[in-house]
Amino acid sequence: MKALVVYCHPREGSFNAAIRDLVISQLKENGAEYRLRDLYAERFDPTLSAYDHEVYETVPENRARVDRDCQDLEWCDALIFINPTWWYGLPAMLKGWLDRVMVPGVSFIMPDADGGLIKPSLTHITKLGVFTTCGASRWLTFFVGAPGKRTLLRGVRLLLAKRCKTKFAAHFLMDSSTPQTRAAHLNVVKARLNQLIRI
Repeated sequence: MKALVVYCHPREGSFNAAIRDLVISQLKENGAEYRLRDLYAERFDPTLSAYDHEVYETVPENRARVDRDCQDLEWCDALIFINPTWWYGLPAMLKGWLDRVMVPGVSFIMPDADGGLIKPSLTHITKLGVFTTCGASRWLTFFVGAPGKRTLLRGVRLLLAKRCKTKFAAHFLMDSSTPQTRAAHLNVVKARLNQLIRI
């Protein structure tokens, strides 16, 4: 297993950092190869510039400024996201990573005819994990539509292998969490990640 871990949180002491550390520890323990992309620590630029937009469909120019990230996607067979859910969606940093890295020629193939559909090109990725935290309750997140979860588990998932296996875990009500709820959630993450590794 070759896992690309995309981690997105601005504060090192966050609970998301604890999730990240657990995920890395479990990958090592199970003998998996991994690459960690810490978007804030690496000062990833999430802005899709005018130039980026101009060359978006021009392969390979569209990947030149994010080639390391593109190579990571081409290398891995498992993709793991660790991030908070803010305003029911993805942090701007992570959304910007998707905007800039998930480009034609890397993540999908543009339609070859008018009215055609894009074709996925990350079909070597057979496992997708999403581990997040939410300030809102499970009910409120569901009511709003969980756009962050849907972007990753539906939108990104469509670009991966047809039978790609997925695992998801969210700690809801983070603003009123306790050491006990956080410890319990880490156990959930550990169990679901190990299930993903062993599928």
